[in-house]
Amino acid sequence: MDSGEQKYQDRDHRKIGRELDLFAFSDTVGKGLPLWTERGAAIRRELERFIVDEEIRRGYKHVYTPDIAKLDLYKKSGHYPYFKDSMYAPLTIDGEEFMLRPMTCPHHFELYLSRPRSYRELPIRYAELAKLYRYELSGVLSGLVRVRTFCLADAHIVCADKEQAAAEIKSALELIEYMAGVFGLKKGEDFWYRLSLGDRNDEKKYFKDDAAWDEAETLLRETLQAHGEKFVEAENEAAFYGPKIDIQMKDVRGVENTAFTVQYDFVMPKRFRLTYTASDGTEKEPVVIHRSSVGAIERIIAFLIEHYDGAFPLWLAPVQVKVLSVSEKHSAYAKKVHEALRAADIRSELDDSDESLGKKVRTAKLEKVPYWIVVGEKEETTQTVSLNQRTGGEVVVLAQKDLIDRLALERDAKK
Repeated sequence: MDSGEQKYQDRDHRKIGRELDLFAFSDTVGKGLPLWTERGAAIRRELERFIVDEEIRRGYKHVYTPDIAKLDLYKKSGHYPYFKDSMYAPLTIDGEEFMLRPMTCPHHFELYLSRPRSYRELPIRYAELAKLYRYELSGVLSGLVRVRTFCLADAHIVCADKEQAAAEIKSALELIEYMAGVFGLKKGEDFWYRLSLGDRNDEKKYFKDDAAWDEAETLLRETLQAHGEKFVEAENEAAFYGPKIDIQMKDVRGVENTAFTVQYDFVMPKRFRLTYTASDGTEKEPVVIHRSSVGAIERIIAFLIEHYDGAFPLWLAPVQVKVLSVSEKHSAYAKKVHEALRAADIRSELDDSDESLGKKVRTAKLEKVPYWIVVGEKEETTQTVSLNQRTGGEVVVLAQKDLIDRLALERDAKK
């Protein structure tokens, strides 16, 4: 086995996920349907809170829409029959056909249509952490990277005109780069841009409107160029309703996948008859931008597991600190420290088992916990703790309050 193959096996998110007890799969539940443990769920919650809070700060309206809808909705959008083969079979309820949703945009467009809209409201940025369901062939399922149910950090931006759309595309790219930077991902090294284009001759896959395709592709190309980005162009990779900017990543196997997207849509406004009242009182058709800030939660977690080799930064670590008692007689004080950490919203685990301190420390290292605290007679007498860190270095003796302040500062900084 060469070094590259060994690195792939060692850093494969499926292997690390099992070792760190983050998620599992069950043939009884179904292929491609991950089950998240409390540790994996902790990572998800942190990501979801980060996404929602940051997007709201940037003017997005976070909404909730149903996981199921009438088949008529997807016929109206045109996704059916375009995406028919990747949709689950319809369910018949009270004589009507419903489907588990494979995408969110039709729901958001119906929300837009719930009342008349004015140019003063635009752009409207609907966002949602949306549960989606797609039938992927069993042969392409791969851990968390390709699954049959996933949560997409999705958004649809309704713009007054192409100038507003160009500005929103630029803002979406800035948001994506900010979030990637928080994760420690480097542009050009860990991710890169691809301009995905349509095929004018493929009328089965793409909506037929050559002029609109030319205009949309030019707008995305010029936006990337104005942003100073290096990018590649890929034929026949667009959505059926318009071209898109894809943010591409490779996993440890060297397989390239699309992580995030920014898409230009010139079809849905017509299909849904989206309009707004312009400043002159006339009705006009808006432009729609689809975008995802971090893509599917499952896929980005897979990338991050491999990127960090399971050693998550403090803010994302499923267990942020372990409290280790030297012996049973120190358990009460160890529990007191553990409860103080939990009260400060620091994810703490208490290990007051009968195992030796050396074994407890080895377990904390294997679990790649950022910090562990040793509590013995000296610490209990002085009401302090001895703080050890995953990266090594000097053991620091701290009072409980100073410990909590230090960990909270690092957690909130998301370094």
